[in-house]
Amino acid sequence: MKRLLSVISLVLIWSLLIAACATPPVQAPPPEVAAEAEVEEVAEEAEVEEVAEEAAPEAEPTAIVAEAGAGDIQLIYWNGLTGSDGVTMVEMVKQFTEENPGVAVRVEMMPWGTYFDKLLTSLVSGNPPDLFLLHEFEIPQFASQGVLLETSSFYDTQGGPIPEDDIIDVTLNSLEYQGNRYGVPLDIHGWGLWYNRDLFEAAGLDPDKCPTNAEEFIDYAHKLTLDASGNNAESSDFDPENVVQWGTHVSWFKPTILSTMWQFGTNWTDGEGNATMNSEEAMAAVQFWYDLIHKENLAPQPAGFDAWQSFAGGQLAMIPEGSWMLNFNNDNEVNWGVCPLPQFGDQAATWTSSHVIYTPTTLEGEKLEAAKNLIAYLSDQGLFWATSGQPPARQSQLEAMTLDQYPSAKVLGDSFLEFGRYDTAHECIQEIIDSAYMPELDAIFNGVKTVEEGLNDANDRIQDILDRCQ
Repeated sequence: MKRLLSVISLVLIWSLLIAACATPPVQAPPPEVAAEAEVEEVAEEAEVEEVAEEAAPEAEPTAIVAEAGAGDIQLIYWNGLTGSDGVTMVEMVKQFTEENPGVAVRVEMMPWGTYFDKLLTSLVSGNPPDLFLLHEFEIPQFASQGVLLETSSFYDTQGGPIPEDDIIDVTLNSLEYQGNRYGVPLDIHGWGLWYNRDLFEAAGLDPDKCPTNAEEFIDYAHKLTLDASGNNAESSDFDPENVVQWGTHVSWFKPTILSTMWQFGTNWTDGEGNATMNSEEAMAAVQFWYDLIHKENLAPQPAGFDAWQSFAGGQLAMIPEGSWMLNFNNDNEVNWGVCPLPQFGDQAATWTSSHVIYTPTTLEGEKLEAAKNLIAYLSDQGLFWATSGQPPARQSQLEAMTLDQYPSAKVLGDSFLEFGRYDTAHECIQEIIDSAYMPELDAIFNGVKTVEEGLNDANDRIQDILDRCQ
């Protein structure tokens, strides 16, 4: 029975696994930055392209590829870092090959949706990359299929190069599944509130003071939402049908709503096989964001709204968004500020995750040793990785960060340690996200369903998945 469930789970993962960390739209590296990093776009292998053409009429997106080093030991490293954080990653890999001339590394970066599908195909076919990047909450889905190498030996407690006692406790614990440890964490990233300092000043708000609770957040949003005549949402002359500057946006549903639900004291499951997406607390959490869109007119409906470009263009003042937004904001010369996610409910909480580097069970010999050394090197370079906005997973590195050098990573990293929360791990977590509650949240926020209708339907979907995937 367990084997049957594993097979069913694998099929579901293959068909449903899509973007997990970076929110749409995925930001490609600016041309000049990409050139400096010697990143070039290349076509996928011919047989993969043929499969893509049979499956869909649109061509599969090409990978962004970077070659580092010229050693005899050649490693292939896949990840979904198609934004400017990918440029940072490539630079770290290049530094490794310079210090380890016997190793060459081919880094392939592709959009998360394409990446997951291609990674699963490679793992199933027995031709996977030598190391690859995923997240901690995906461990049960992959480890239950027997495709992840157990990595306890990568840590110094078992003779490896990674200092186990320097990894943040909650992050280290998130790597455990059925008594085994999988992967090495690179960071502890997550959700905060980015805002445009210039728009704050124009609205008469202190650009050095963030909203800390629901009341302040709504008050700020009223002052920051403007119509074409320059009236803000507090004005009796405000025209909600002709908004040119929005106060806020719901952004990526998963981290925004999970964070808000946790603040309201609930989750999508009780952890005992029961869905709780339609609890009274969940209804209140989702209603909070629904009202900002459909009653207060302080946020746009999500469909067709490009949040990142609107933020860069000065048409969006505050956005709940991930720590990875740093380089995009800098590349677009946004005069940004960032603060911990406000406390909308009764308790502080914010969605937190980790990029984790894994190796397949098929890796062995000198390539395994080279991959282990590369992973250890990337872990050691956590402060360099923090320049992309991602707080490192090593305690000593977190403590070494200063506001002057790492302003966003320091502010958000401290909040992740204080009240960050990892998502509930499950063998079918991606199906729960992508086929159960995300479509229903989309219907709710775009006015297709009421909060009650959408969450009742989401709860039924989640429960169906939990009943057959355990």
